[in-house]
Amino acid sequence: MVKSSKSTWKRTLSAVVAAGLTVLPLPAAASAADSGTTVELRIMETTDLHVNIVNYDYFADKPTDEYGFAKTATLIKQAREEAANSLLFDNGDLIQGNPLGDYVATVDPLKQGETHPVYKALNLLDYDAGNIGNHEFNYGLDFLKNSIGGADFPYVNANVYIDDGDKDETNDKNYFTPYLILDKEVKDQTGAVHKLKVGVIGFVPPQILQWDKAKLEGKVITKDIVKTAEKFVPEMKAKGADIIIAIPHSGFEDIPQTDQMENSVLYLSKVKDINAILFGHAHKVFPDKSFEGKTGVDLTKGTINGVPAVEPGFWGNNLGIIDLKLQLADGKWTVADSKTAVKPIFDTVNKKPLVDADQEVLDAVAEDHQHTLDYVRGPVGTTTAPINSFFALVQDDPSIQIVTNAQKWYVEKQLQGTDYEGIPVLSAGAPFKAGGRQGPAYYTNIPAGSIAIKNVADLYLYSNTVNAVLVTGAELKEWLEWSAGQFNTIDPASREKQELINYDFPTYNFDVIDGVTYQIDVSKPAKYKADGTVLNAKSSRIVNLKYEGKPIDPAKKFVVASNNYRASSSKFANPDGKRIILASPDENRQVIIDYIRSFKTINPTADGNWSLAPINDKVNVAFKTSPDAKAAAAEVKSLSYVGSTEDGYSEFKLSFAAPATTVPKPPAKPDPKPPVKPEPPAKPEPKPDPKPEAPADIVYTVKKGDTLWEIARKYGTTWQQLAKYNKLKNPNRIYVGQKLLIPTGK
Repeated sequence: MVKSSKSTWKRTLSAVVAAGLTVLPLPAAASAADSGTTVELRIMETTDLHVNIVNYDYFADKPTDEYGFAKTATLIKQAREEAANSLLFDNGDLIQGNPLGDYVATVDPLKQGETHPVYKALNLLDYDAGNIGNHEFNYGLDFLKNSIGGADFPYVNANVYIDDGDKDETNDKNYFTPYLILDKEVKDQTGAVHKLKVGVIGFVPPQILQWDKAKLEGKVITKDIVKTAEKFVPEMKAKGADIIIAIPHSGFEDIPQTDQMENSVLYLSKVKDINAILFGHAHKVFPDKSFEGKTGVDLTKGTINGVPAVEPGFWGNNLGIIDLKLQLADGKWTVADSKTAVKPIFDTVNKKPLVDADQEVLDAVAEDHQHTLDYVRGPVGTTTAPINSFFALVQDDPSIQIVTNAQKWYVEKQLQGTDYEGIPVLSAGAPFKAGGRQGPAYYTNIPAGSIAIKNVADLYLYSNTVNAVLVTGAELKEWLEWSAGQFNTIDPASREKQELINYDFPTYNFDVIDGVTYQIDVSKPAKYKADGTVLNAKSSRIVNLKYEGKPIDPAKKFVVASNNYRASSSKFANPDGKRIILASPDENRQVIIDYIRSFKTINPTADGNWSLAPINDKVNVAFKTSPDAKAAAAEVKSLSYVGSTEDGYSEFKLSFAAPATTVPKPPAKPDPKPPVKPEPPAKPEPKPDPKPEAPADIVYTVKKGDTLWEIARKYGTTWQQLAKYNKLKNPNRIYVGQKLLIPTGK
């Protein structure tokens, strides 16, 4: 990777007040005491780029017009030309999220002094400051520090502190620069120049300590976003900030306020003296009709509790813009008016691009882009059937099955010879790409044939590592009850159309747990909200939960293979915080690659361990999925195609009729026949007693999902004895179709 030249303006992590920003020579400065002066200031935001610099879909291995910072850059340049005064900020989740990010972090790791590709691009656009997102911590603090060292603009974060090991909050020190006060020269309506002190403060979800516990524990702590703002904003005003821009990497939720709240923008907007909010994290667009009726929201003005606010989606698909009209009176600047807009790079209705990609950005990362392409095109194995996630929310699905199979295979090997060997291993997986907020193109769709690394990255988007937890049957059921929040409640008596999917419940939380069988009764209300709080304590959607064909014993122990994110942050996967029995350094994606390579050819067919419980044949339940799903839907008897939706999905009607049962026919009566007189039996000739023969070995054919210890347990022996008897050089490597001899005690 090529080193980039640094700007002459140097920043440090401990700096609190930044040096001034300068624009082109303007007319002589006006006096700060001037009254009746009006300045129009444009504030622009990018957020949640997730390394999508080039407008390229690495999973489909083709260009795209729907996202990519190279296209956003064109909008930024256009927006700048329209305004006399402007500022540009990025709101984090920048260095993780696609194969380019993985390549730079894990395949050919960024070295000290090298510039991360995201900054090769962003440095071309003259950003004024950036905020830290939660995914910035995924690769650890050292990688984060090395990465942002390549930025030619300063970073802020106010609610991450150094973990000093004591409980005295009065001596806590910020890990990053908590805020900046930028000296910005602005031009008023007459052309006169004024000095404007712009305060900038940033925040990250406090939950990073759970999400990246292994990398952050003992190093940093986090504090509540709103309380942190209430501490620092008055300090910023006291130091002369004329206006204050808050940049929370946090979403908007219209729910009661809680301590350490993840999505806290509604309550942050109530903090005195914040003049604009640039938010993100939730991958949503604000202002947008989906916020209609929410507390404090004025969609016409684009404000929350009167504060101008914007959230520009994700992956560079939009540019967020807030235009402030500032007035100077009695030496003080106030916001007289505001306007909020979100500018898209793609027309989703007419399916056409609205801007071209910026060639300067593409050129800056061309080498890194090519390295990534070479990486993702590398072969792994072969699949005998297509792998897609079109129906992952309505039936057991191959895109999850292959992940859970690989996790189970890996964890069982790791537990051999430990105290946990012999405890049943289950495996939890979720559909990462199943439409939702990301749109109708956001699905896994791998054709039968060769599997490349790009396909595995498509199956498993995140750089998680394999974890395993120990839970009871009762706790397992609660885990599944939470997962079942993915669905709206279906009224069995209604004949009106009812939407099945609850889009406020992220699909990456819809855990399917393989190794048990169960049904989900969506005619009952969800027991839990997406955040895990109880919604209907007495409800139970999970029915017919069984292990090996029998109802699950609530006290029985199970090992569940999952990932570090779920094991560290979910009270269902880890009820008391002490259930992790395996915290592997190996990434889930690498385990999937190793699994496919070990078998070379895989059959990803789902085993059908879960289903939606029947309701009746009268309910009209709608399910939306990819427009590419029509052909595959022909094989799903419960789905009937309805048509295309305005937002580009294909809509299907889902049948909840009970499966047909076959009434057995009474056996035919035999024709009456005259009785036949039996002949007397012949007397047998006496023979000598034969010598008993030793029983022959049992020949066992290995099936999908088998492990040596499971086979051994089935036949009352040990995996060590089986490995020795069959002369297995590597007992961890058995394959589908392999013949194993089971000794019978001869």
